[in-house]
Amino acid sequence: MSTLPFPASVYADRLERAASLAAEAGLDGVVVGPGPDLHYLVGVEGDTIERLTALVLGPGIAPTIIVPRMELAKVRTTAVGQLGLAVSDWVDGENPYDLVAEVLGSVTRLGVSDALPALHVIPLAERMDVRAELATPVLREGRMIKDAAEVAELRLAGAAIDAVHRRVPEWLRAGRTEREVAADIAEAIIAQGHRTVEFVIVGSGPHGADPHHEVSDRVIGDGEIVVVDIGGAVPSGYNSDSTRTYVVGTPDPDAADRIAVLVRAQQAAVDAVRPGVTAEEVDAAARSVLAEAGLAEAFLHRTGHGIGISVHEEPYIAPGNDLVLREGMAFSIEPGIYFAGDWGARIEDIVVVTADGCERLNVAPHELRAV
Repeated sequence: MSTLPFPASVYADRLERAASLAAEAGLDGVVVGPGPDLHYLVGVEGDTIERLTALVLGPGIAPTIIVPRMELAKVRTTAVGQLGLAVSDWVDGENPYDLVAEVLGSVTRLGVSDALPALHVIPLAERMDVRAELATPVLREGRMIKDAAEVAELRLAGAAIDAVHRRVPEWLRAGRTEREVAADIAEAIIAQGHRTVEFVIVGSGPHGADPHHEVSDRVIGDGEIVVVDIGGAVPSGYNSDSTRTYVVGTPDPDAADRIAVLVRAQQAAVDAVRPGVTAEEVDAAARSVLAEAGLAEAFLHRTGHGIGISVHEEPYIAPGNDLVLREGMAFSIEPGIYFAGDWGARIEDIVVVTADGCERLNVAPHELRAV
């Protein structure tokens, strides 16, 4: 029985688009290993193992799955089975790279997905007698532009993680450890309809000044600022990701003022999102508000990242990225300010570019929330 979140026709369109983009890029063939791209194209989930599983496609090539026979039944429950794609299975002792060569024939330019490891790329390139290159420009194009069904899944994920943030005051209080709070949050992420917990960051006091702090056994103190960044995947595999900043008790007035500036910076970036502007222009909108308040040096990272079946994917909302935004792109807006050894704060929403602006998928209160 298939567990695909979308009709088979959606995957057929994605495969056709990928082959067309490969032709435009001048690639004779593309080999896609397990990872987000394979999940997106045919619904096959899982990680790369030492046995090769790969989708082979390209201009004039019938999309074909190379798969270990022991994995064949599982693969047939995906779009591979629903679309009746060609399958070439193999058993231990056989050379799966020969099967790839049979599908591709002679090639001059071969693209591989970013998730395909050297474990497979090197022997594949040797067998094909070609220098493999990343097929990222081909594969990212489809994933960057979300269709209505994908946006619906992201909207579902956003509402679910908002519901968790609204419950954070139940668990966040002085005397508890970050790890204890995180455990309650993780349980709620699943209870609110996610199938996985991808990450839980609870950064209290000085730990909040580390943007990628996770959790520790540090006891949360009264008056401390706490960064809570959480996300997971809903049953379709599409992800949520949202950050809010809390204070246990009464905040220091200077910290509260700085966080109010951060909230304005985040809103300025959201307001800047629309088709035709560049990713770096959205980043600059947040950065300029912080700079005007003397907080430029406290902003340590890009403003955002794309999201979908990966938590981090293109487009990246960062300085120097002149990518022009288009309707259907989905990404985070998450400026932060960090003061080493003291405290940090971050506010994050997922937005989707619309015809004349953007839709904000996270609407839980953005202001510093006292608990």
